[in-house]
Amino acid sequence: MRLGKVLAFVAWFLLPNHAGAASVDDLFEQFGLFGTWATDCARPATPINPHVSITHPSSGLVLEDHDLGPDFAINRYSVLSAEQISATNLAVNVIFQPGTEVEERQKLIFAVRGNTRRTLFNQPDGGAVRVKDGVALARGKKTPVLQKCNERGALTVLITRPAAPHSRTLPSPG
Repeated sequence: MRLGKVLAFVAWFLLPNHAGAASVDDLFEQFGLFGTWATDCARPATPINPHVSITHPSSGLVLEDHDLGPDFAINRYSVLSAEQISATNLAVNVIFQPGTEVEERQKLIFAVRGNTRRTLFNQPDGGAVRVKDGVALARGKKTPVLQKCNERGALTVLITRPAAPHSRTLPSPG
């Protein structure tokens, strides 16, 4: 808990005050990002099926944890700032593995459409671009499209009709 308070203070201290600008909490809520995401919600976490959990344990503190399975450490990101850059894209500044020897500031851009999310861009401060236009440059492969999961691990699908949106839950394929 002490680490969370320190991170929240550091974020507050380092970020300029944008009067009227939406907070990180507000933007993540607006984009529907809080919750769990995976390529296949019904299958266990693995490097090719990461389970990404986005929470806000306290006001002003947004954490994103990437679970790659039991053989890997959790990758944690503490979100410092967020900016809506289009109706479907969100730019975020984060600290990767805060409070550890490998702590690193990064800039990311997410595409969020319906109940899917994908990383379009990633670059550490002072480092080379790792993801550009949705392609992980080291591997030359597209970043995975993550689906929003519900509490039971099934995929949640929004069906939009002209009158109003409706929500229903379908089992994940597989």
